Amino acid sequence: MKTFSKVNKIQLLYVENVISRKNKTVQQIVSFFMQLDNLGYDKQCDVVWAGEDGEWSSLPASYHSALGDNTEYWRAKITLMGTSEKSLPGNIVFSLRYLVQGQEYWDNNEGLNYSSEADSGIKVTSNHIVQNIGFESHLDVKQKSIPIVVSINESIQAQAVTVHWTVDNWLHTYKNPCQYKRNYWDEVACSNARNPNQYGSQIWQGLLTIDNAFRVQYIISCEVDDEVFWDNNGDKNYSLSHEALKVLILNLHCYQEDNQDMKFAQIAKAINEQNADVICFQEVAELWNDGNGNWDTNSAKIINDQLLKPYHIYTDWAHLGFDKYREGVAILSRYPLLKQSSKYVSTVHSPYSINSRKVVMAQINVPYIGLVNVYSAHLSWWSDGFSEQFKNLSQWADDNQTQEVKATLLCGDFNITAGSEGYHFVVNDNRYDDQFLAVNSQGAFEKIFKVNDPHWQHYLADDYRIDYIFMNKTSGLHITDGNVLFTDEDYGRVSDHCGYLMAFEPKF
Repeated sequence: MKTFSKVNKIQLLYVENVISRKNKTVQQIVSFFMQLDNLGYDKQCDVVWAGEDGEWSSLPASYHSALGDNTEYWRAKITLMGTSEKSLPGNIVFSLRYLVQGQEYWDNNEGLNYSSEADSGIKVTSNHIVQNIGFESHLDVKQKSIPIVVSINESIQAQAVTVHWTVDNWLHTYKNPCQYKRNYWDEVACSNARNPNQYGSQIWQGLLTIDNAFRVQYIISCEVDDEVFWDNNGDKNYSLSHEALKVLILNLHCYQEDNQDMKFAQIAKAINEQNADVICFQEVAELWNDGNGNWDTNSAKIINDQLLKPYHIYTDWAHLGFDKYREGVAILSRYPLLKQSSKYVSTVHSPYSINSRKVVMAQINVPYIGLVNVYSAHLSWWSDGFSEQFKNLSQWADDNQTQEVKATLLCGDFNITAGSEGYHFVVNDNRYDDQFLAVNSQGAFEKIFKVNDPHWQHYLADDYRIDYIFMNKTSGLHITDGNVLFTDEDYGRVSDHCGYLMAFEPKF
């Protein structure tokens, strides 16, 4: 086995080694938690280990969470069953291997390899006096509490261990005491561990009751006489949250694509893989059929039918498209639509005029976030009535905005180029912000939407977007991520428009 090491690129934080005797079965559970420098996107990390039989194996590790911009947590875990043919590994020796950008880095305890005795509990290898153990980076659906397990170096003789936590970014703080668990391993694994905590670690345990909080942040303190030791996750705080609200917008190009069925399948594939919660489609088409339509040919329905689990769908049409289709807009939602409606935002209502524009809206109760009003819009060009249509749309949205609504999202194809006269009209309206710009070009966003820099158009000289999510300025949400989909590099071209996938979380 290789024994060279390059310092600090990867570091073991702790290893757990427990033999469980639950339900008349015997199994050995070994887990490894490590920290590594983020040296590139495409990387591999694994644990190279051997048991008492001397047989070496490789155990892949997986990404856990980010400690900072350039540091990540990774972990690996294996559960092994004892059989009549093969005994448990027992005592193990191991090292960590990190492969990135053609380089190989090791943490092998300076060439000596690490060791962990069977059923010995936890071994902390970092110099941390207080070490959070087994923590997660996200909250599961319906999760109402968070178990906290803390390893304390027993040499300091801890007197009290406390979790300080918040659900509103420290506007309010709660404190939960932890209890010293002398027989922790016996309780969690029914192990009757033969030599628990032999490595000088005390285990303290607490429980946070979080109810329906979207996000929880916490830090841990350990009191010793007149001194307090802290674990605040490297000044980043520990943070767990539910999944963000993901909204996808895409103009479907009204059945004008070659290989149309394949492209519908690609759109469905992206929705499934990206876990989009709400989708706003424009240029949704179905066969005209003398104005009566044909639901089985509706492009939004066809895509929805290919999802792993069909979403709730609401769609309406406004005019004849390409002399062949009823053309309109649609909203698909993972969550039920509490109310839905459609409305002309144009003065023209004729189905034979391309300037006849109708918008659909849906109110959605997003778990752990609350009520969100979503509008799927396809407005006319500036010269064909955009200003009037946007004014009518925003007034309609204002009429539906109540104290209970956390955010209003105006989504879709607005037919105004970023930086154009129409975009200037939205900026001057001073009610809605361009969310993709907010998350991807913060400096330009500040100059345009916050301080109204007189030269702000220059910051959008190379921005040719006409598809947007505009969110009301009084929203209780903020955007955390925004990506372009359906490019040559990502799912392929499916339309004459790109798609935009954006993620939103509560401000607190």
